[in-house]
Amino acid sequence: MVWNAWGIPSGHAPLPEQIRALLAQVFGVSGEPVARRDEGDVPLRDSALTAERLAELSSVVGADRVSIDHRDRLLHAGGKSTLDLLRRRADGPQDAPDAVVFPADHDEVLAVLARCAAARIAVVPFGGGTSVVGGVDPARGEFEAVVAVDLRRLDTLVEVDPVSHTATLGAGLTGPRAEALLGAHGLSLGHFPQSFEFASIGGFAATRSSGQASAGYGRFDDMIQRLRVATPSGTVELGRAPASAAGPDLRELFAGSEGTLGIVTEVTLRVHPIPETVAYQAWSFPDFATGADALRTVVQTGAAPTVLRLSDEAETGLNLARAGDIGGAPVTGCLAVTTFEGTAAHVRARAAEAGDLLAAAGGTALGEQPARDWEHGRFRAPYLRDALLDVGILCETLETATNWSNLSALKAAVTTALTESLTAQGTPALVMCHISHTYPTGASLYFTVVAKQADDPLDQWLRAKRAASEAILAGGGTITHHHAVGADHRPWLGAEIGEIGVRVLRAVKQAIDPVGILNPGKLIP
Repeated sequence: MVWNAWGIPSGHAPLPEQIRALLAQVFGVSGEPVARRDEGDVPLRDSALTAERLAELSSVVGADRVSIDHRDRLLHAGGKSTLDLLRRRADGPQDAPDAVVFPADHDEVLAVLARCAAARIAVVPFGGGTSVVGGVDPARGEFEAVVAVDLRRLDTLVEVDPVSHTATLGAGLTGPRAEALLGAHGLSLGHFPQSFEFASIGGFAATRSSGQASAGYGRFDDMIQRLRVATPSGTVELGRAPASAAGPDLRELFAGSEGTLGIVTEVTLRVHPIPETVAYQAWSFPDFATGADALRTVVQTGAAPTVLRLSDEAETGLNLARAGDIGGAPVTGCLAVTTFEGTAAHVRARAAEAGDLLAAAGGTALGEQPARDWEHGRFRAPYLRDALLDVGILCETLETATNWSNLSALKAAVTTALTESLTAQGTPALVMCHISHTYPTGASLYFTVVAKQADDPLDQWLRAKRAASEAILAGGGTITHHHAVGADHRPWLGAEIGEIGVRVLRAVKQAIDPVGILNPGKLIP
């Protein structure tokens, strides 16, 4: 990806005229973009690695696989949150890893960790670089230097078990490449988060990722059968059977560990045959509460589609109901999107059952086109965020999850916290929300915030995010459903897992990474 925005250059485009007109009306901005700095004009802090340290790393992976090149360091300078991109647009030197190391396999990752532990060099595992919570910030902590360990060369389909429907994948594979390799065997993983085009298999595992088809295929951690992890203390291999009662499931310790306990190098995952057919259906509900109750009924009945989403009135009105985007008449109320994948007979039966339930719960069928259009544009939102930043509009997302009985109250509390924080700073704000992941007992809430940038947009968003995070915890939600903890949510993790929970994480960290080189400043309070 490019260094100062999401994605690749061909994905970036100017804001459509209708959006520019809306921004002028609501926020009073002209819509004229500010030019971005050329990467060659961005100063970086000098590398703190000595020639001796670079030689030690080169002896493991080869001299051509250890880089202190300006561009390599800049491309590994952090993730892709709005805070990350605002920092990269600021004047002055940028922080970056002191070197980028490109190991070829598990053994080289293991050896790099051993060398870094001996030399007291911090290590940041780097997959696709799509973190939006500071998860790949090049933090040195107490160490003299930090290196990014880029896993792109661990990019093979190691093994396929067509009988058991499992596949072992290298941690550096991106989502599209994994799907292509599995597709050659008639299989699919079915994991499609918004970061799908660029994020890696190892990153999905390390952050407990949840894809847009989670209603049908589950979260990524549900798919994990086995893990291979390189740590400063040696290799960890976990998972021998589909289920086990052999003590606590230690796979759960490393899934979601965000590179603080080890570097995931291989993942064996549950896969499924490529669907024979896909059916699409969109629905409209008069309000969010009615729509949420309808989704709950479908999920608790066991008739959940592969994809099941509900946008609130604000998101429906702004993002999904523009006739130029989805065709036909604008949608009113709240838009729900469903897709069904599988055999033709299975899809027909499940779509009919879910359709009957949604209609009985107050839904109006809109046909398939809005659902198809959502799928067509589902990976485009981060590009729009970047275009909004260019014209002086702050745009960022955050998410949580809670039980169905608490969903409306938590949504209201977080919306109020965000709105009041931004309004108090003199900037009108639009707060939108959708349900993106559902469970029998509850659902996630995904918020998108749009506001005019203040003089200090970094401080502006930090205040708003702090208010929202406090509201989430006070309201009984989790601090993160699928974005992970990273550096951004770390201040609130202790309140969620408790003092003993924090002590457990610290004890495990001390046992596996006694020097503390792995991803300093992330996850563990």
